[in-house]
This record gives sequence, C-alpha cells and structure tokens, in this order.
Amino acid sequence: MEQELSTITTGSLVFTLCLGFLLLGLPRRYALIPLLISGCYMPLGQALIIGGLHFYLIRIIILFGLIRIFIRKEIFSIKLTSLDKVLIAWLIVSTFLYAVFDGTNANITERLGRMYNALGIYFFVRALVRDLDDIVHAVKTLGIIIIPLAVLFIVEHITGKNFFSTFGGVPLFSEIRNGRIRCQGPFRNSILAGTFGATVMPFFVGLWCYSEQNRRLAGGAILAATVIVAYSSSGGAAMAFLAGLAGLTCWSFRSHMRIIQWGIVALLLVLHAYMKAPVWFLISRVSDVVGGGGWYRSALIDAAVRHLDEWWLIGTRYTAHWMPTGIAIDPNAADIVNQFIAEGVNGGLLSMFLFIWMIVKCFKITGTAVRNEDWLTRPERFVIWSLGCTVLGHLASFFSVSYFDQIIIFWYLTIAMISALIQNNNTREMTTEYTLTYEVFPLRVN
Repeated sequence: MEQELSTITTGSLVFTLCLGFLLLGLPRRYALIPLLISGCYMPLGQALIIGGLHFYLIRIIILFGLIRIFIRKEIFSIKLTSLDKVLIAWLIVSTFLYAVFDGTNANITERLGRMYNALGIYFFVRALVRDLDDIVHAVKTLGIIIIPLAVLFIVEHITGKNFFSTFGGVPLFSEIRNGRIRCQGPFRNSILAGTFGATVMPFFVGLWCYSEQNRRLAGGAILAATVIVAYSSSGGAAMAFLAGLAGLTCWSFRSHMRIIQWGIVALLLVLHAYMKAPVWFLISRVSDVVGGGGWYRSALIDAAVRHLDEWWLIGTRYTAHWMPTGIAIDPNAADIVNQFIAEGVNGGLLSMFLFIWMIVKCFKITGTAVRNEDWLTRPERFVIWSLGCTVLGHLASFFSVSYFDQIIIFWYLTIAMISALIQNNNTREMTTEYTLTYEVFPLRVN
C-alpha cells in the first residue's frame, strides 16, 4: 500500500483537501479562488493510486467543484451555447472514436480521465462565471495570486532550487540548458510554466485598460507574468507571449482584422511555395533566434504530414517511427509536442477539425462582441479583446507543446469565460423595457 501512495505527499493531500472545502463554502464569485490557487501553487501531477486508478490532485479539486455546483444548483444556471456544444463534441470524438473503431480499449481509462478533467473544469467555471463583471473579478483574483508566484520564480532563478519540490511532484534542482536555468515552479516542465505566464498576460493588459483603480494590480500582474516567461527560458513560451502582445497591439486595427487575417494566410501560402522547405520549418528558423527545439517541432509536423494515411481516419496508437527519438514511458509513441497533431493522433482529422473549430468560434465570439459598440463601453470591449488575445497566445503555444498538467485549468477557464459572453440568460441592466437575446453578449434589460 505504501508503494501505491508513493506519488503523493501528505502535505499536498492536506492542502488539496483544504482548498476543496474552501471551494464548497465560498460565495459564488469567490469560489474560483481555490481552483486558481491549486493551478498556480500545487504540483497537480501527483496521484493517489487505488486499485490501479490514478486520483490526481487536480481530479480531487474538480470533484469538490462538481459537488458544489450540484448541491448549490449552480449547474442549472448554464444554458448550452454553440461553443459548449463544439467542445463537448470534440471531447467525445477525441475520447471514443479510436476505441470504437479500432476494437481495442485504446487506453480508454486515461482518455476518460482526460475527458473528466476537461468537462469538470469547464462547466465548473461556466456555472460560476456568468457575465463580464464575473470575468473581470476572476482576472483580478488571478492577478493577486500570480504576483507571489513570480517572486518564487525569481528565488528559483537565483538559487537554482525549486520551492515547490517541498510538496512533491517536481524536482528540487532546476533544469539547466545552454547555461540558462529553466524555472518551472509547480508545473511539470518549464515550457508549461512559461506558457502559463505568456497566456495570462493579455488578461492583465485588459484589466489595466478596464479602469484606473485596477492599474496598480494589473501592472504588477503584467510584470509577474513577464518574469515567469523570462525565467522559464522557453522559446515556445516566448513565442506565445509575443503572439498575445501582437494581438493586443492590433486593437487599433480591429476594424481591419479580416484583411490582416487573410493577408497572413496569403503570406504563408507564398512562403510555402517559394521556400525550399515546407512553411512549417519557419518554426525552426525562429528557434534559432529565440532558442528552443524548433527543428524537432518542425520535423514533427513534417512527419505527421508524411504519415497522414496512418492517422487521418480515427487516429493511431503507434507513432514511434515518426521521429528518431521517442519517449521513455511509452515505446510506441514519439514525443508529440504539438497540440494539433496530438488531436489528430487521438481522433483523426475529425478531432483536429473540431478542436480548430472551437478556437475559431472563440475568435468569432470575441470579435463580434468587440463590435457591439451600442451596448458595451470601450474598456469593456477591450477586456473582451484581451480574451481573444489570450486564445491567440494559446494558439501559438499549441505548435510547441501539447497540454497536460494544470495548464489545462487556464485553457478551459478562458474558453468558459468566452462562452459566458454568449449565454442568453446572463444579465446586464439596460434602460429599455424589452429583452435582447443576442448570441454575442447576453443582456437583461429592465
């Protein structure tokens, strides 16, 4: 029995249970705090193993969250939006398609666990975050939480020792590559740590522009996110940070975004036609400047394209021959450091398509809401724009890492907040006598 419990520490379990009971008792607007704290301060990869089943700390937190929203009937505040339905369809396909058509279990237990994580986090946030005020409050809360985390990253950078190793699940000594310390904090690697900092940064820029009284907190949070990205020493995280920053600077050109988007597509097609190597080898070129394993990521995309016949229909279980190196924990798999390819491997082109469609819908929802000048103030529209920039940061990151660990908390948090913008029963006071039912920004009018 002792061996079965070896992946979890007593301190981690006690702290997780404390967060869980807080989650049950806090008022709705504050109930996200334990989830955000667990994502920022707990190495959630630790597991309590019982009967061969892995009860990861993140799953214990999710269980408390689900109990809360059912007991308090907060789950019934949710009316499914089109974005919710796409997410559910994507999860069903990526979980079951290969298992059904291949005739094997396809490690169905692991896939069901991933589905539980996604649906649990997503609908917990959907039940609690109902309007733009809730979104702003969640961002402010995250800003308060991230500042001490950045201080611990600074300590890790100076000492080379990871404070979070006290809880277990992460090493005591930080990884060093090319003479640079790669800080990871509570995350299972430095890439995910840097990705976290890069993708939450646009949130805080939106908070800065929302109101002057939030600027001290927003400024500290922006600095904290930047510190986390810098000290992770991850090229992929740096690209995600720059993508989010580029999106924020496009605010002034928001009325011309369609032209910009198609211009980027046209540029990539021209480069693909005239470059000696396929256009995805631009990732390798960029990594020569910012650092990181860009060649591997480019070569992985190339391998996925060359082996399209193996995975396009339902996915595949065997990818070890795609790349010259594999992963120690699975001799049948290459290291799939690309979220889009991971979706294809899990459920074929259909899974990949649904995943991309979900991202496209996020951009469409935020873009449409930003154009709603009649009912939204300029600061409110910029907050919504910052949500789209956060998605853009994740999109850039998906080309360098496939998500696992607690980074998924912040990915599903973002999607759920965007979905809250289109739920018709959300409320906002107006002065007219009728109810607007836009599928862009839910408004109740008195």
